[in-house]
Amino acid sequence: MLTEGVIIFKIYSKFALLKNLNTNKMKFLKIAVFFIGLSTFAQGKVGAVDVEYILSKMPELTAIQTELETYGKQLDIDLNKKVDEYKKLVEEYKKGEPNFTEEEKKEKQTTILNLDKDIQKFQQNGAKLMDIKQTEALKPLYKKIGEALEKVAKAQNYTQVTQTTQDLVYLDPEYDLTVPILLELGITLTGDE
Repeated sequence: MLTEGVIIFKIYSKFALLKNLNTNKMKFLKIAVFFIGLSTFAQGKVGAVDVEYILSKMPELTAIQTELETYGKQLDIDLNKKVDEYKKLVEEYKKGEPNFTEEEKKEKQTTILNLDKDIQKFQQNGAKLMDIKQTEALKPLYKKIGEALEKVAKAQNYTQVTQTTQDLVYLDPEYDLTVPILLELGITLTGDE
């Protein structure tokens, strides 16, 4: 479902692409779209929510953090095995180098270089794997937050809800939906939170 503001923006975008409009008409159109957008925005009730704070208060997060730590430790164990194997191959090469033929040297050097590349690739992929695992693990929690947000927003007649960021300087507590969403999730806060 498209909101009035999005429809107006799409209409404006199509008009902006027309090259036959002269600049005076274009200026008028921009001003008209601006005022229509303002009136549409003014008719809605806008709230804000701190999703990361809500996430930090969810009891399920502890189990997810433990799961992620376990997964990270397993990745570390796998990486350390590869590093130990690499060190072992390098030591064997250093000890046996005087006795190796040129062909054996090249073969062992290639093996060491390939293992080094494998370790580097594993380190890069390890970070990506952790991100993927975290995303998968947190998805159900974000879904719960989204469902609670939708209930609270509809119950309090909000037409738009934005996420708070570090750039937000001030938010009227009346429009902060963080606590009502926590309550909808069944999470109560103590007085010092």
